[in-house]
Amino acid sequence: MASPLGICTNMQENKTRLPHPLIAIIPIVVLIGMLTVVITLFGSDSLSGGSQIALLMGMAVCVCISMAVYRVPWKTFEHQMISTIGNVSITLLILLTVGMLSGSWMISGIVPTFIYYGVQIMSPQFFLVSACIICALVSLLSGSSWTTIATIGVALLGIGQALGISEAWTAGAIISGAYFGDKMSPLSDTTILASSVTGTDLFTHIRYMTLTTTPTFIITLLIFFVTGLGKANDTELLVSQYTEGLSQTFNISLWTLIVPLLTAVLIARKVPSLIVLFTSSVMAGITALILQPHILTQIAADSTLSTSAALTRGLAITYYGATAVDTGYNELNELVSTSGMSGMLNTIWLILCAMCFGAAMVASKMIDSITNVIIRFVNTRLSLVSSTVGTGIFLNLTTGDQFISIVLAADMYKAVFEKQGYESRLLSRTTEDAATVTSVLIPWNTCGMTQSTVLGVPTLTYLPYCFFNYLSPLMSILIAAIGWRIYRKTV
Repeated sequence: MASPLGICTNMQENKTRLPHPLIAIIPIVVLIGMLTVVITLFGSDSLSGGSQIALLMGMAVCVCISMAVYRVPWKTFEHQMISTIGNVSITLLILLTVGMLSGSWMISGIVPTFIYYGVQIMSPQFFLVSACIICALVSLLSGSSWTTIATIGVALLGIGQALGISEAWTAGAIISGAYFGDKMSPLSDTTILASSVTGTDLFTHIRYMTLTTTPTFIITLLIFFVTGLGKANDTELLVSQYTEGLSQTFNISLWTLIVPLLTAVLIARKVPSLIVLFTSSVMAGITALILQPHILTQIAADSTLSTSAALTRGLAITYYGATAVDTGYNELNELVSTSGMSGMLNTIWLILCAMCFGAAMVASKMIDSITNVIIRFVNTRLSLVSSTVGTGIFLNLTTGDQFISIVLAADMYKAVFEKQGYESRLLSRTTEDAATVTSVLIPWNTCGMTQSTVLGVPTLTYLPYCFFNYLSPLMSILIAAIGWRIYRKTV
């Protein structure tokens, strides 16, 4: 995914005077108020339109105040929106491709094969900690939490359901592991971005992050381990139902695992995420044609078509539309149903609205006004790190994108860290501890929207169980308070 480095330039070009902080916070108050109403009225359906309206209304309030009171021309907002939305265009393509991948990996039998063998190998007691470690390793090697969650994460969610594990706990373990690997991988775009915008060597940045990230991950694993010990092991009936239903419906074959193996090879060769996901989807489609033609014909649902036409129609629907396969068990039917590219449209719509709100806040300099208030109270090591953490989370809430949050937080605090004599690696680490990992906890952030859509678990449902993600900023503040290995520059 492309990083929105152009934002800083646009901000510098905008000579608009800073709004008063009490004025600048009005659009955020309006947004939070409207989101509260939307979530109350629509619940889990709030992402189907209500949240988008709230974001657009928040943007409208920001634009109206800026144009009426501070005389900010509409062109300023327009240029910022074009720049911001342009910077997430690859993200939108990745989302559509993830939709293709989730549909094709399911219908081709790849995910069912993972589930079939996984439920027989893994025990409920050690499932959560195992899922977290597996996702951490895959994400560390791939450098992408999105790719990890869209592939092995979806399979693990199915295994967890078969073992009787709550989907909220499973999603929390998957996300915790995936974001640990994403944060610590030298292949990760957020890791590279955080080090580059702060002027820190990449591997110096990664090594310094181990001081906060390692203890946080150990605590996370201990929580999942202790929780797992309390899980009952009386899931034989449920496991037998899953294995029977899958084997009777799909052609369960270890040959299907060639696709994830080749996908792993592409990841190891550092092929861009969009190409990896698309290629994997194509390979899965070919696998479906070879091993699951009966399911593709069922999906086509048109007896008048020839065999080849029915297979083509079924595969196309698998890629772009909703699919339902009857396994004989209602819970399993829900698990193997997919929504394809069309299932990502609400998420894409929400991302576009979130980017418009974020662009309006940047173009009006309301973001600058609010953060300047925070910076005034920074006079100690603890307050500096705490305010950087708070700003990273605040920017994730208001701009809706972790890349924008990383860039803006680093740009705002770089001079402050330098003035107080701290090394740049403290800023780069703190920025990642806050902006990278908390993005997935916010329903209208690109990460929160994407992962909730891919896993089929609402953001607010899995949030309490993403221990790594909300312990990371707290650990960053704790280490700052202790002063462990925080150095000032030597003259």
